[in-house]
Amino acid sequence: MSKIRTGVFGWGVVAPKSPNIEAFERNLESSESWLAPFNGYGPDNFLVGRPEFDFEAYAPWINQRCPPRHFHNLKEKMDLPALYAIGAFIQALSQNEGLENELKELGSLAHVYVGTGLGSIATVHDASIVLYETQRKWNRFWAAPERNPAVREHQTTPLPDAPVDPATVSGDERENAEREWNAFWAERSASLHDYLAELAGIESLVIEGVVAQGKLNAIREKEKQRIRLQERWGAPEAPWKVSANLIWNINNTPAAQISILAKIRGMAFAPVAACSTFGVALHLAMKAIQCGEAKLVVVGATDPPPHALTVGSFYSARVLAADGKLSRPLTRLQGTHVAGGSVVWIVGDMDYCLSKGFKPLGMEPLAVGVTSDAHHIITPSPDGPRAAIMGALHDAGATPEDVGTWDLHATATPGDYGEISTLRSVMSDSVLVTARKGTFGHGMSAGGGWELTAQYLGYARKQLYPTPLDEASLNPSIREVHDHIVFDAGCEAPAGLGGKLSMGIGGINACVVSGPLDRKD
Repeated sequence: MSKIRTGVFGWGVVAPKSPNIEAFERNLESSESWLAPFNGYGPDNFLVGRPEFDFEAYAPWINQRCPPRHFHNLKEKMDLPALYAIGAFIQALSQNEGLENELKELGSLAHVYVGTGLGSIATVHDASIVLYETQRKWNRFWAAPERNPAVREHQTTPLPDAPVDPATVSGDERENAEREWNAFWAERSASLHDYLAELAGIESLVIEGVVAQGKLNAIREKEKQRIRLQERWGAPEAPWKVSANLIWNINNTPAAQISILAKIRGMAFAPVAACSTFGVALHLAMKAIQCGEAKLVVVGATDPPPHALTVGSFYSARVLAADGKLSRPLTRLQGTHVAGGSVVWIVGDMDYCLSKGFKPLGMEPLAVGVTSDAHHIITPSPDGPRAAIMGALHDAGATPEDVGTWDLHATATPGDYGEISTLRSVMSDSVLVTARKGTFGHGMSAGGGWELTAQYLGYARKQLYPTPLDEASLNPSIREVHDHIVFDAGCEAPAGLGGKLSMGIGGINACVVSGPLDRKD
């Protein structure tokens, strides 16, 4: 029985300088970097990949298919990772007419595997700031002596376990002292306990009559009574009034939104494997197709735009370039650059899709090897990536001698030397290597998908696109191991297969081996 083949039948991209797949392909023709200054702390020394994106471009598509307020609700409630993924998915439908209808008609045989590396950082950050500020106001209100007898009693009969009175503290410690003081006394406020008892009575209202109408009536009545309670007490907003957008933007939201918009009724979930997310999603999709569980699968990865939290975290992990200069892989090894955006592919059973008249794109994914290092949270081992490479070659029915080009994970850190050494322990010196994080930066989950898409787009033109690397800057230690590299001039794609390795935080590896669409088995 012959192996079921997988093809790529749609793709879309949101990336730095690239609001769509057409701009992405045009930009690949240049060796210039797509990065720009961050300045997220005021002036700073970071370069990042900020996505170029306008969700309004997708309003006509969404408005044709959804209720009138649906587009507005998406803009209001969804964080950018979900919106990026929706945009990339809509792009992916355009390469083959009829894909949208086929995804809908397949029922449970159409799946969605779209993950995220960093999640909705902005939503969590903003909600945390609001919670912090409202909690401070809340505690200060209920700790005020005029509505807290316990504080007044403390002034004459001090409690031994009370925190330091902030009035006795000066300088930078004053703010922390006030926070501890107010939190301590708010817990002991008899007025707050009375307020909470009244609030509990309001919340105990039950739904009466027809459930749907009774639910709306109960919600409205509770809100009216709660507003009156606030006005009577003069209390600030309660700290538990956190935005519901926090739960609307959990990791599976991009996959769920795609399934809702396109009426895809098969399995939808979020694979999360850090930098290897896209490769892992593709691996799972190919397995589902090969075992007959799916005919079409939407796979993808999506990341938020660079944020002060993630840029700072990468910097503290000592993997981020912070001197205001572009750090190219395989050169100074000064660190990577944070980037955001999305990549979405629609992959399917090759023979089934060809029978429907769909045309495959780029290359044919032959196999994905996935492994874990079981070694270190951030430092790759040689064994894990090597096992992923060998596993992918084995499943593709290929040998190292069949490989013509290889795209590295290459983050412009000292790990580049280890990665190129691992590659050369398997491949010969004839393999032509590319490294593209100097082009669009490091999308935590989307980066591997961008790199793979660049490889596929190049092969469709029988070429490899240039990179920002110049030959004179190649690190001497790396040159000693391997110097057959694509620099700042494109070249003809070599004969043979293409490989792409991603190595995720936590030691999660995904290696994709692909072949030209016109190859002869």
